[in-house]
Amino acid sequence: MTITFDQLGLSQPVLQALDMKGYNTPTPIQAQAIPAVLDGRDLLGIAQTGTGKTAAFMLPSIDNLRKAAKQTPFKSCRMLVLAPTRELAGQIADSARDYGALAGLKVSSIVGGTSVNKDRNKLHKGCDILVATPGRLLDLIDQKAFNLSGVEILVLDEADQMLDLGFIHALRRISELVPDTRQTLFFSATMPKTIKELVGKYCRNPVTVSVTPAATTAERIDQYLFMVQQDEKPALLEMILLEQHKVPGKFERVLIFTRTKHGADRLVKRLAQANIPSNAIHGNKSQPQRVRALDEFKRAKTPILIATDVAARGIDIPGVSHVINYELPNVAEQYVHRIGRTARAGAEGIAIAFCAEDERAYLKDICKVTDAEFDRLPLPENFRAVVEGVGPTKPAPKTQQQRVRPQPRGASVERHGGGQRKPNRAGHGGQGRSDGGRSEGARAEGGRGQGSGGRGRPSGNRSRGGGSGGRG
Repeated sequence: MTITFDQLGLSQPVLQALDMKGYNTPTPIQAQAIPAVLDGRDLLGIAQTGTGKTAAFMLPSIDNLRKAAKQTPFKSCRMLVLAPTRELAGQIADSARDYGALAGLKVSSIVGGTSVNKDRNKLHKGCDILVATPGRLLDLIDQKAFNLSGVEILVLDEADQMLDLGFIHALRRISELVPDTRQTLFFSATMPKTIKELVGKYCRNPVTVSVTPAATTAERIDQYLFMVQQDEKPALLEMILLEQHKVPGKFERVLIFTRTKHGADRLVKRLAQANIPSNAIHGNKSQPQRVRALDEFKRAKTPILIATDVAARGIDIPGVSHVINYELPNVAEQYVHRIGRTARAGAEGIAIAFCAEDERAYLKDICKVTDAEFDRLPLPENFRAVVEGVGPTKPAPKTQQQRVRPQPRGASVERHGGGQRKPNRAGHGGQGRSDGGRSEGARAEGGRGQGSGGRGRPSGNRSRGGGSGGRG
């Protein structure tokens, strides 16, 4: 039996807002979470991106705020939603305005990279719902321009990502500043130990809802793998984007991941030399630059976007046909977040990974942690000669698919190209902390790797790792 939103106990103003958006059937996490949140229960939601978790906490919270009918607190808010990136914060705020259009609630958002004075003025009279990045929020609190005394509902979205970005101390401080009587809602795609500890400390007997096993890849995403040397990656990417080497699926919008901000910029320049227009989005970009890049990507004016992990967390754009992991993430759970940018809202998607010799341990961890399986794709014929500029490109020959499973840790593995090699943790562009930086967006990108993904189903080998050795 199909459940509808009006069976979940939501009020008429919220149901009318949903009707205006054309929504009538809740997603699994919405069906599980909404009744619990309406009852005032604390909640831990384990859900990947694209499952509708924003509505899962926003719809019932709007209803609870509306029914309580309390006055908007001075220099404070009634509901606080914390998000790791500017883009995600902006999208949550937009959703809150849409869902609460008929509820008469004031919604504001504050993020790094914008005018602090404007934020101070905006929040002077308080608001009902505030969506914020942790750094900017604490800046205003330290300036005595805002306080958390009025918070009735605290939401941590993408909690695992905030921990990865080093926001753990900020989250603890914010959690200590809100009233003890608040309702707390945690949402995370994965469940690391630190998340469990935070939930145990700051939630009261929470209801746990989970719509997918933690850190598994979406079933609607076909995943493919190229084994390729680092110096061959640029040429391979160009040939794929120019359709000189076919991959599964039809290109609509292509999201490409690199580990570092500088790597993203270098790739934009390299593609431009091949007359392939693209934009980059990362923490070194100003807020107007990021907004413009996302807008051009959304409108398909520039349908190729190169991103770092954190900057892409707010990208909720339909029609992303391919995600290309140009560089594999050095944290396996990040792979889930990356490929989750495609196959949104029930659509199907394609993820393509480029794996070099020094990334084999990353690939092995991804397969182990996320249970991902890859169809191996062949490189173009005479590819090395093409890379060295001494040979023409030819279509790749069709080969039979073969399943390859990862070996146990420490076991020897066939190396594509011969031999074994210990992975270099720095990957292609270096890992370091090259994504640490300025204001909120830059600060949110501290030191995690970035890469890219794509889609298709040509012939090749099936792989679940293909690597050897430890994580080096």
